[in-house]
Amino acid sequence: MKTETVLREIGAKELSGGAAEEFDGVYAGDLLSRAMSHVGEGNLWITIMSNVNVVAVASLTEAAAVVLAEDVTMTEDVLEAAREKGVAVYTTGLTVYEICAVIHSLSEKAL
Repeated sequence: MKTETVLREIGAKELSGGAAEEFDGVYAGDLLSRAMSHVGEGNLWITIMSNVNVVAVASLTEAAAVVLAEDVTMTEDVLEAAREKGVAVYTTGLTVYEICAVIHSLSEKAL
């Protein structure tokens, strides 16, 4: 699915750009150790966590992008780390559930 389409539909604001053109899965969760073993390469990772460890996990797993729910943002030093590691970060006012519902709806339309 096109990353740009989802980001537009959820009203995402770019914090650190460079998302992959497409993504092939979604992981929604906040426990970093769990995310490390479940965010797949090319996945969107939806979370409310905003510390530098999110950047490290997203880089390690080669996530397509990190989407921060509930208008969560990152401090400038964390965003700088994201830019340095090439991790795309976006934020939206939607809840994790709402983001997942939009993605599900878009995937149903794509079938």
